[in-house]
Amino acid sequence: MHPYHLCSDRELALLLTKGNEQAFTEVYNRFYGLLFIHASKRLNDDEEAKDVVHQLFESLWLKRAQIDPDGNLSAYLYTAVRNRVLDVFAHQKVENKYVDSLQHFMDQDHVRTDHRVRERQMAALIEQEIDALPPKMREIFILSRKANKTHREISEELGLSELTVKTQVKNALRILRSRLGAVVYIAFILKIHQ
Repeated sequence: MHPYHLCSDRELALLLTKGNEQAFTEVYNRFYGLLFIHASKRLNDDEEAKDVVHQLFESLWLKRAQIDPDGNLSAYLYTAVRNRVLDVFAHQKVENKYVDSLQHFMDQDHVRTDHRVRERQMAALIEQEIDALPPKMREIFILSRKANKTHREISEELGLSELTVKTQVKNALRILRSRLGAVVYIAFILKIHQ
């Protein structure tokens, strides 16, 4: 077999359906950059775009047996990225709608005592999860979310780059979202933005 980088998309697709890992690597190398740019332009968020493209390739490998070797591989990948980008937008819309309704609920005057108890329990749970973050991430997150410092202020205070600070805050939020679940996480986000 000649080198994989000389294979046509059609040949790679056929090899992929047979579970050929080198063919998958070649597809990844050939299309990752283009798909990332495509997703990034639409999402205006490089981290989100990376997630979308990585998930796409993960799905491509898991569903490799279902690929049509006679189909257009690049068109298939671009369509898949577009659909995932649309999913991100749809999810954000649902999340925003949910946040709005939760905010409305929290704004209502008749907040009962049992709600205050639940709120205290929720606050304790959130604090517990923040304490469980890696030390540097926890320090950055507390400065950002509780001391309301900007990424620039934190980077100057701790001698780190702004990008590092931004990444650490984003990773902390991702960890908290996965550990706390959507409802508690959204309530937490609402609280820190009040």
